[in-house]
Parts: sequence; structure tokens; C-alpha cells
Amino acid sequence: MVERFPRVIGLMMLLIAAAVLAGCKADVGVDQHGQKVAVERLEGQWLVINYWAEWCGPCRSEIPELNGLAPELEKQSIGLFGVNFDGLQGEELSKAAEALGIEFTVLAKDPAERFGLPPSDALPVTYIVDDQGKVRERLLGEQTAEGLKARLAALRQEG
Repeated sequence: MVERFPRVIGLMMLLIAAAVLAGCKADVGVDQHGQKVAVERLEGQWLVINYWAEWCGPCRSEIPELNGLAPELEKQSIGLFGVNFDGLQGEELSKAAEALGIEFTVLAKDPAERFGLPPSDALPVTYIVDDQGKVRERLLGEQTAEGLKARLAALRQEG
């Protein structure tokens, strides 16, 4: 009985470490409303990730297109997410997203590192990430819903 005690403690420590590491992987932050974003929304499905800023005129024009597109993509299990280029957080992020009328999810935590998104000096910029987490397309400039749907269809068909 005494010999098994260190083994039980070791097993418990291993389980605790696994739980902690799993929790780290799952941290994708919150949205513009302060609500936690589930990791499942960013993994195992195609993603459209759009960077925007309040001072960006083309971003302002693009937002209504993305608002209309988001529910359509959701039906196809494609996530559409916004990211503020200026790194706004908390109340500032919420106010900026509201001012632009953004209806889709805005991530407070930039997913660039998670997906290896290349930096961009121009806005707007939109990335298409496949269901394996690989960046498939970097689109500079204002996008339309029709253009994004066509690009997604072509990329998904390529596999």
C-alpha cells in the first residue's frame, strides 16, 4: 500500500498538468461584449478573419458586407471574425465595434500567432484559414460578400 502511494500522487499530478495545458490551448479570449469565445469556434472549421480600424474608410464600407455574410457562412460552418487593428480592448473595443455597426464576433485577442497570420501594414486585410488552421489566402483591400463566397468556394474545392 505504501509503495503505491507515490504512484497515485504521480498520476494525479499528471492529470492536473494535462488539465492545465488543455486549458491553455482553449484560451482564445473574449469578444467585443466581454463574452468568452469557445475554442471550438476557431478550430476544425474554415475561418474568415478580417482586420479593421475605426479610422479606415474602406473598413467602414466593408462592415455591412461582412454583417450580411456572417449568418450565411455560419450555416456552412465557416466562422467570420473581426480583429481590431489597433489592439483596442474592453470598453474601447466594444464602443468601436458598436460605432461601426459590427454584428459579427470581434476577437479581443489577436489570433495572428495562433494561425501564423503575416503582419499587414494596409487595411482592411482579410485572411482565409482552412479547417486545418492553415492560412490559404490573404486579401488586401475592401472585400464584398460575393467575392468572399467565391474565394471560399474555390479554396474549399481545391481541398
